[in-house]
Amino acid sequence: MAAHAHNRQPSSAFTHPLLIALAITAAFTVIELLGGLLSGSLALMSDAGHMFTDTVALALSLVAIRIAYRPPTEEQTYGFIRAEILAALANGAILIVITIIILYEAILRIINPPTIEAPLMLAVAVAGLVANAAGVYVLHDKSRTSLNVRGAFLHMMSDLLSSVAVIVAALLILFFNLRISDPVLSILIGAIILWGAWKLVTQSSQILLESVPASIKLEEVRQSIKTVRGVAEVHDLHVWTLSSGLYALSAHLVVEDRLLSACSNVVADCEDMLAKRFAISHTTFQLECETCGENACVFQPAHVRDADQKAIEPGH
Repeated sequence: MAAHAHNRQPSSAFTHPLLIALAITAAFTVIELLGGLLSGSLALMSDAGHMFTDTVALALSLVAIRIAYRPPTEEQTYGFIRAEILAALANGAILIVITIIILYEAILRIINPPTIEAPLMLAVAVAGLVANAAGVYVLHDKSRTSLNVRGAFLHMMSDLLSSVAVIVAALLILFFNLRISDPVLSILIGAIILWGAWKLVTQSSQILLESVPASIKLEEVRQSIKTVRGVAEVHDLHVWTLSSGLYALSAHLVVEDRLLSACSNVVADCEDMLAKRFAISHTTFQLECETCGENACVFQPAHVRDADQKAIEPGH
């Protein structure tokens, strides 16, 4: 017996914020590139390159959402909901690569700090900060319910932190001529981005490996099912994540002897408990008897029982 209660938010709830963030990021990629070329700031040009990859990542997230909301097919019986998880994994991997590049560039700048037009660098960085803050704002709420959107949110957050680093570096260069401040702050920001990216990659990987969700303890689920009236034992219990916030469970339930029609209440009670206590919305149960004597199993179809009875009668 299975229950399917997939209460997913409509795709527009995620696509609209992503489209706004994409437009902001794409526009300021061009602005920062021009600002970097005019000011001679390698920091701004590097950040423009960073924002370009973020633009690609946001576009990837949008495509993933479009794919994820396609209906199931005969081949893809769960549909394409894990396209969002693949996008989140790709975004996390991209962030890690970006961070490695940032750290490498920062080391080069420590060795040989470049000459920078600090006033123009500061002006462009402040504008970028405002734009990135807007992008972070529109994605913040949805990032809590979708790992895919969280990947896009982390990209925007990394842009925001980069803008802060560029502003601080520009001020230090402008007032104290501390050109080394740019690469030093870049290393600190890179470490923060790397931490968030690594968490995103590990969370995505755990979902793709069908691990038990971090918020759920398998033994606690087992004991909770056993408290349901009519359930004698539970085995072959599996809990995994289909997509962000969408948990699935399968299990063999050993029920106390009863009519098959009476088992529907046991299953319904299990489903209700799992949905309320663990937010598990997709359940599949295989029912088994606690004890089955000869011809006593209520789960055996009538025509099978009749055939068995004839087989043991004299003359058969």
